[in-house]
Amino acid sequence: MNPVTSVSMEELRSAAIEVLRLNDLGTMTSAAPNLYPHMWSWDAAFVAIGLARTSVPRAVTELRTLLNAQWSTGMIPHIVFSDNDTGYFPGFDRWGTAGAAALPPGVKSSGICQPPVHAIALRHIVDRGRENGGADQAAAEAFLAESFDGWLAWHRWLATVRDPDGVGLIEIHHGWESGFDNSPRWDGPYARVVPGDVAPFTRRDTLHVADASERPDDAEYTKYLWLVQQMADVDFDDAAVQQVVHFRVRDVFFSAILAASSAVLGDLAEEIGRGAEAEELRLMAARFQAGVASTVDPSTGLARDYDVLAGQWIGTETVSGFAPLVSGGDPALLAAQRELLQGPRWMGFPDLRFPLPPSTSPASGAFKPRTYWRGPVWPFLNLLLGWASARDGEAGLYGQLRSASLQQLADLRFGEYYEPFTGEPLGSLAQAWTAAAALEWMAAGPAPEHADIEENPQ
Repeated sequence: MNPVTSVSMEELRSAAIEVLRLNDLGTMTSAAPNLYPHMWSWDAAFVAIGLARTSVPRAVTELRTLLNAQWSTGMIPHIVFSDNDTGYFPGFDRWGTAGAAALPPGVKSSGICQPPVHAIALRHIVDRGRENGGADQAAAEAFLAESFDGWLAWHRWLATVRDPDGVGLIEIHHGWESGFDNSPRWDGPYARVVPGDVAPFTRRDTLHVADASERPDDAEYTKYLWLVQQMADVDFDDAAVQQVVHFRVRDVFFSAILAASSAVLGDLAEEIGRGAEAEELRLMAARFQAGVASTVDPSTGLARDYDVLAGQWIGTETVSGFAPLVSGGDPALLAAQRELLQGPRWMGFPDLRFPLPPSTSPASGAFKPRTYWRGPVWPFLNLLLGWASARDGEAGLYGQLRSASLQQLADLRFGEYYEPFTGEPLGSLAQAWTAAAALEWMAAGPAPEHADIEENPQ
């Protein structure tokens, strides 16, 4: 039996705030101090949720900076490059977006996107501002009014350009767009990507982990860069990209986030007197909610992605299979999904350090407990599942996720991801969105005085 260390909630809160302070670049938060020195789109949304618990104006600044990088098409890019040049690869020059007609003047960004969690973050900022009152409320409500059309344009771009067949599922053109970069979800589509001539490259991500096997290998990375090169060759023009790119997949989890965020943005639209747009967004939410539900495999109960180029479903047993829990919808479907999530292949799998869902089921042959999106537990994702549980009135699941997450994060390391059986923090430490998740978990429910963790768990 390992000794137990008790960490006070105040210690955890102070440590999380310090991580956000150290990663603060002034108008944006770097995802992590060494490995990720720039702003990532969906990281920024979760960071803003955490920041809203300590400074509403700073949370507003985070989302405003991201929105200022929005392309004229409506797309919000997945990386906004800071002036903090530490040799991150692939950097702005390698992306080749300088020639893209839709890139805003003076902005350095990538040319692809990430899941649209931003309206959920905006909701948090508005709610925290109203709870605080005074200047915080004024700042939050002014930002809502000022930024609404930008978020609306983002949702419209996704719902049209990225759902060309109108099926209620978002098409992605790179595994990086999913946020689940090297997930086994993408093994089939990537197996069919045959790179042409890719310029030589030197990676930096493998220098920031103890074991390079935690990251995608060079053969995988060459395919990632080939897809970027294909898009750059057509200057990231939306119509042209769809014709040339060798990765086209309908991403069920991305689609679920769009459904959930559109419903939230619809409510915010109603609050500022934008009734027509509120109705449009609610219809959008319903469309993508239905799209997500249509993918559920009756034999497994999990949602699936669809490989457009191969014309086949992707049924790998990953946490993305719980997309309906994020999008919401049919109570019977959601009840069945919750039972699966809490069952023996996921949160109830034997010997998990904490009862939290790994990114790939430990019962799956694709499971690798230390490799990025192929097995480790991701704290921000548990926060998203917790938010959806609270939205749907599922206090039991919310409480389980919250309690286990606080215990996981009581090591004060704020790992990018965690080994499911030992609880070891992996990837980049002092990860901003992990610290933000800790702040939100602590503030959003009845506060325990301590989180207890075993030292050196085996």
